[in-house]
Amino acid sequence: MTGLVSLSGVHVVHKARSGGLFTRDRVHALTGADLAVARGETVGVVGESGCGKSTLAKVLVGVQRPTSGTVSFGGRDLWSMKPAERRTVVGGGTGMIFQDPSTALNRRLTVRRILRDPLDVHRRGTPAEREDRVRELMALVGLPRALADGLPGQLSGGQRQRVAIARALALDPDLVVADEPTSALDVSVRAQILNLLLDLKERLGLALVFVSHDIQTVRRMSDRVITMYLGRIVEEAPADEVTDGSRHPYTRALFSATPGLLDPIDPIPLVGPVPSATRPPSGCPFRTRCWKADARCAGEMPDFTAVSGPEHRFRCHHPVQEGESTHDLVGQAASASPATAMADVPVQHVPREPS
Repeated sequence: MTGLVSLSGVHVVHKARSGGLFTRDRVHALTGADLAVARGETVGVVGESGCGKSTLAKVLVGVQRPTSGTVSFGGRDLWSMKPAERRTVVGGGTGMIFQDPSTALNRRLTVRRILRDPLDVHRRGTPAEREDRVRELMALVGLPRALADGLPGQLSGGQRQRVAIARALALDPDLVVADEPTSALDVSVRAQILNLLLDLKERLGLALVFVSHDIQTVRRMSDRVITMYLGRIVEEAPADEVTDGSRHPYTRALFSATPGLLDPIDPIPLVGPVPSATRPPSGCPFRTRCWKADARCAGEMPDFTAVSGPEHRFRCHHPVQEGESTHDLVGQAASASPATAMADVPVQHVPREPS
């Protein structure tokens, strides 16, 4: 896969303390991620808490070094570069908007200082040009010039997030990753920030990766939606197909949890045990909760299957059939629980990698 930024076989494994004094568990935060983000497109990332969304976001902007695999930016391997070159490429080519602007911004610095810092670090322009750029950035995100000397604590939540967005855009990046950018904001402010992001994406020609728990917002904002489960990408689908045309059972279950008001349905029930990222199950990670799971699902992780080209693909041995409605799946899941489907399959785990 090619694009502005691409991941190939990326794994991220963290070490975490376990019960023993000298032992550490290995947390499989990202497993075998393959993804390409093209210039100018918006890619949404959805999944439950702990599925690896934020880890994926950090890998895309070079904050998190993968345990294995390749991260390419503009066709070049990011982690084979020398540190100084990598800082220049990542700092100038990407921007990141974090979840909570209250903690993402240095509360001791003024808005002017916050926005000028990236320009100073990367030595963009003369001092006078940097001041002009600060004023330009504030206007770009709709901040009054009078706030330039204000501290983050003196601003509203929406204003702080506008500062964070302006900082992410300071160096004219090609890629911006927004990790839950509205979850810490009041409901009344969220729509303003989302509309601002969409407007900036169109005006500046940005590639945008939008990570959120709000899956309906992701669907509306994105060109393509990535579904993640237990550190794995399990489906990629065009945004206009993801609600009724997705083929992975987990994607259908996820979107059924927030149905539209015009067509209310019961969510697809998932009643099996939620696996641990320290001891992921063998085969398909979703098998412990999937009403379609069988021995094959426990034995091997399915490869990607393309539906209508590379823009829609999924990993499942027993996918949702084309044209199958969510109403049908609710009934199937209710009558065939994972406990029944997997009764004859022992609980297996992926062998631990050597420390």
